[in-house]
Amino acid sequence: MVSAPPSDSRIATISGRGLPLQGNDIDTDRIIPARFLRCVSFDGLGEQVFADDRQQRQQAGKTHPFDQPQYQGATVLVVNRNFGCGSSREHAPQAIHRWGVQAIVGESFAEIFLGNCIAIGMPCVTATSEVVSQLQAQIEATPTLSVSVDIETLQVTAGEQTYSVTMGSGPRQMFLNGTWDACGQLLQQRDDIETTATRLPYVQWA
Repeated sequence: MVSAPPSDSRIATISGRGLPLQGNDIDTDRIIPARFLRCVSFDGLGEQVFADDRQQRQQAGKTHPFDQPQYQGATVLVVNRNFGCGSSREHAPQAIHRWGVQAIVGESFAEIFLGNCIAIGMPCVTATSEVVSQLQAQIEATPTLSVSVDIETLQVTAGEQTYSVTMGSGPRQMFLNGTWDACGQLLQQRDDIETTATRLPYVQWA
């Protein structure tokens, strides 16, 4: 019998300040350029998220949203259409997550990027273009605005405004039940795994 996952793996609500990032078809190479894929671990990737975009903005005398002081410490990223397209590098959601983002609201997400986000416990919910535009405008007008992503009710609240969002039933249940954490589930069954391994003649269990 499989035991329930640890309660701290369950994710029902993500709350915090928002960060609006406008633009369609933002691919994984922009999120984390290929030269950073040589890293042995994901440590430090948060500092390099959107490295080239941020540098280009700086050279043009502008400031990328991830560098703007009013968005430092934000936990909810609000994006547009087809976010995370391009190559399937898992470093992209890792970089965003390690910067501090805990949930993403967008019009749509590339399938592999979405799967990689689920695997690290970073929920992605979708909304209409109108809702996303309103959210981005609200956050730009009031950067200190509290934004809450409720996976159970499938709603995003920004200040006094509440918007409906969507999420696939499978991923939604994974977050609510805590089963998104595949490694955690495996470690929970360590005793059963050890018992089974001792009965297998081809396994030498240390």
